[in-house]
Amino acid sequence: QVQLVESGGGLVQAGGSLRLSCAASGRTFSRYAMGWFRQAPGKEREFVAGISVSGARTYYADSVKGRFTISRNNAKNTVYLQMNSLKPEDTAVYNCAATSHSFATTGWDEYNYWGQGTQVTVSS
Repeated sequence: QVQLVESGGGLVQAGGSLRLSCAASGRTFSRYAMGWFRQAPGKEREFVAGISVSGARTYYADSVKGRFTISRNNAKNTVYLQMNSLKPEDTAVYNCAATSHSFATTGWDEYNYWGQGTQVTVSS
């Protein structure tokens, strides 16, 4: 069982930055690949970024590539999402999720555990 709690969301102007954190409970965090997803009002949930168990491999949606960076610290049971050059279209609720696969996948239905989400709002 893994419990996930996100933090770091907020209101930021376009071009600004935010760093999201996702703290995991339990001693098995390092066995799970992690992903960040987001969902804007009226839109489907979409994959944002993923990271493998070791942290050696990362994956990004085309829409955030070059602007967002995912990382993890297994000693602290935490995964991060550094978001730079934010755009109004990045506005959404962001959730972190854990999958028992060794490598992160883009399909939300392959993730076993989810956090409650944190709101990110980017003003123009």
